[in-house]
Amino acid sequence: MGYAVEQSVEKNNLPLKRPIKWYKKWKYILSIIIFTIAIILAALIYYQNTHFNSNITINGIEVNGLTASQALEKLQTSTLKNEIYVGDQLILDGTETKMVFTDSDLPEIKGILKKQSTFFPSTEAKTYSLVPSKLDEYRHGDLRTELEQTLIDMNDQLIAPVNAQAILEDGEIIVSESIDGEQYDVFSILDQFDNHDYTSEIYLEPIYLEPIKEDSELVQNQVNKLQDFLQHTIDYKVEDQVYSLKASDVIISASVSEDMDVIINAHTIQDKVAEINDSQSTLGKDFTFKTHSGSVISIKGQGYGWALNVKEETTILQEAFETGETAISASNIYGNGWSGEGYGYGVTANNGIGHTYAEVSIAEQRMWIYREGELVLTTHVVTGDRSKNQDTLRGVWYILFKRTPYTLTSDSYAIDVDYWAPFTNSGQGFHDADWRSNWSSTAYHNQGSNGCVNVPPSVMKKVYDNLRVYDPVVIY
Repeated sequence: MGYAVEQSVEKNNLPLKRPIKWYKKWKYILSIIIFTIAIILAALIYYQNTHFNSNITINGIEVNGLTASQALEKLQTSTLKNEIYVGDQLILDGTETKMVFTDSDLPEIKGILKKQSTFFPSTEAKTYSLVPSKLDEYRHGDLRTELEQTLIDMNDQLIAPVNAQAILEDGEIIVSESIDGEQYDVFSILDQFDNHDYTSEIYLEPIYLEPIKEDSELVQNQVNKLQDFLQHTIDYKVEDQVYSLKASDVIISASVSEDMDVIINAHTIQDKVAEINDSQSTLGKDFTFKTHSGSVISIKGQGYGWALNVKEETTILQEAFETGETAISASNIYGNGWSGEGYGYGVTANNGIGHTYAEVSIAEQRMWIYREGELVLTTHVVTGDRSKNQDTLRGVWYILFKRTPYTLTSDSYAIDVDYWAPFTNSGQGFHDADWRSNWSSTAYHNQGSNGCVNVPPSVMKKVYDNLRVYDPVVIY
């Protein structure tokens, strides 16, 4: 019986020892599994930290699965097409080049690698932009210049925007409407280009030139400028007359430049100057003249007389209005003088002839010289031969010049005289005539001169001395 019991206990003890042995085996197996997983995780972490995830691009170049060094090498060998699009339109097909990344850019690539790193592999698409540390001379030089010129050339064929602007039209200030155009804003597009990612193809947003709008500050400033301008007045002096010319009265059309200068359409100023000239000039007009006898005659201005050069005076007035001057005097005078001069400007006394002049009466065959209103001499003369149609020319003339002695010449003669003072451009003048024997008051009917005024030699020196260059000569 004791044997049986002992055997039974031994049998009963066998199951108690088996669980202890299996536990040790599973512990060993689990350790191996954990170690293996740790190795795998460590390898995964190392890989994830040294390689790019899937679907990662730098400047449009796929770098998935590459290390930073491998990514740099791929970037360095990548080709840039340098194609530039504005919107969907290819406007410039540049020269293909290689990216200019260098070893100096490796830290930046490692920074991107670190930024995109995940604990587990990821397929999330991410794109990064990297600017090389070395300047791409082609992109920032020739390609940029080509882009600028291309845009300029395109703009030449496109409709430009029309700015709103304040203008003076028919004497009223109005604001014209702005109109949109089709031209590109070259400056803004170039700014896009300068800040664009460093990619093979360059896509730029189309930005158009905007017109200046009606409610802009600039347009309001133009309105204010024109309002102030219309109040401006210039005192325009012609001889002793002063004309107060107010902009609002003489200017009906004007605009304002980008520099805020008023630009005038001068045709109405020209009309005003022409009006002043017509009322005040003497050129080609009849002078009212009181003769030595007290009678009043009308005698046409010939060599003597003046007029305003309307075109040049208009230009001066226009500039004066534009620059803000307040007073100017007429300065562009012309006439029938030897070289187109106008004589008598500024002479207002005695109906424009003044009080110093020579007077010749053909009917009386006599001359008088007045200085400052005082008669200084009078003498009989012989004028042009009427029978030969060589009459001395009537009108208001002036002394062109004086010579002593002088040789009078023509196709048929050459005659020496002691004193010569011409008054017409055609060669008539005062001179002595010692060859003349007939000094009667009727000599001019058939024994007159060739058109000159012959003066007796005995008084010619006194006549010569009392004549001044540019003095009026009235012959009637």
